[in-house]
Amino acid sequence: MSTKHIGDHGETLAVRYLEGEGYRVLDQNYRYERAEVDLVCFDPSGASRGQIVFVEVKARSGLGYGSPEEAVTEDKQERIARVAEAYLYERRLDGSPVRFDVVGIVLNQGDDPDITHFKNAFWAP
Repeated sequence: MSTKHIGDHGETLAVRYLEGEGYRVLDQNYRYERAEVDLVCFDPSGASRGQIVFVEVKARSGLGYGSPEEAVTEDKQERIARVAEAYLYERRLDGSPVRFDVVGIVLNQGDDPDITHFKNAFWAP
């Protein structure tokens, strides 16, 4: 399986998982300049009236290179924060409550994937 296929499959699994948890997916693969955020969701249970959640999805076929969430480096977090700022500005959502989550997925050959959802995985100003 190519890394592109693993990533696409991981995003599909993350969407299903998050929707099953009551999230509404607002956008997928939102790009600003040369950066991207995988999913933009609305969590109705977050904050007092819900919140916008920017989700980075990391999928791996195994743990040989570490856990998926370890790949969300400080540099990656900064890029996601810039994309989030552009998204909020473009959609006129400045001032909305937001958070940044990571969904890590390990695809186990022949078994169900392991999905771990890290809420508030990092903070961005």
